[in-house]
Amino acid sequence: ETSSSSLKVGASVFIGVGAVTMFMGFLGCIGAIKEVRCLLGLYFVFLLLILIVQVVAGVVFYFNMGKLKEEMGNIVTKLIEDYKDGQEDRLQDAWDYVQAQVRCCGWASFYNWTANAELMNRTRVTYPCSCEDEEDRGDLVKKGFCEAPGGNSTDGGNNPELWPVYREGCMEKVQVWLQENMGIILGVCVGVAVIEV
Repeated sequence: ETSSSSLKVGASVFIGVGAVTMFMGFLGCIGAIKEVRCLLGLYFVFLLLILIVQVVAGVVFYFNMGKLKEEMGNIVTKLIEDYKDGQEDRLQDAWDYVQAQVRCCGWASFYNWTANAELMNRTRVTYPCSCEDEEDRGDLVKKGFCEAPGGNSTDGGNNPELWPVYREGCMEKVQVWLQENMGIILGVCVGVAVIEV
């Protein structure tokens, strides 16, 4: 519902490719069983087209990384602004999981959370729980908003400088992870392409 148009188009393309692949597999099976050269030729042509589409999609994805990063930033920023304490929401849960596992807070920085009116209207020092800077977190992912221990009422409202959270934004952490694992990602893509050929 809140996905960008690029993500929706990408999902539709994947669904279409999956449907064509199922149809191709059916044609390939019938062609092999009945020994129909026309169906086998059609199967080969479809496989070749899918390989070409995958290569083109990879190139388009690579050259549109800036736009995709911007759209992803807009989605996450909107999610942070609309985040509600105590509300069951899959997107909120997913974002809490990302922040807890990647050990980051906000998209660009933890200051992104200052755009959340519910959080900033608190009179005590309150912060997003999934951002909490803890050494031994385990597998537990905290959700919602937490009051800082000893977080007394402040005259200026909820001061983000007093939050015990990670200072680094998730955008940088995700980029670093992608750069560190680029070899594995490319290796998997090349392996799939070789198997298809």
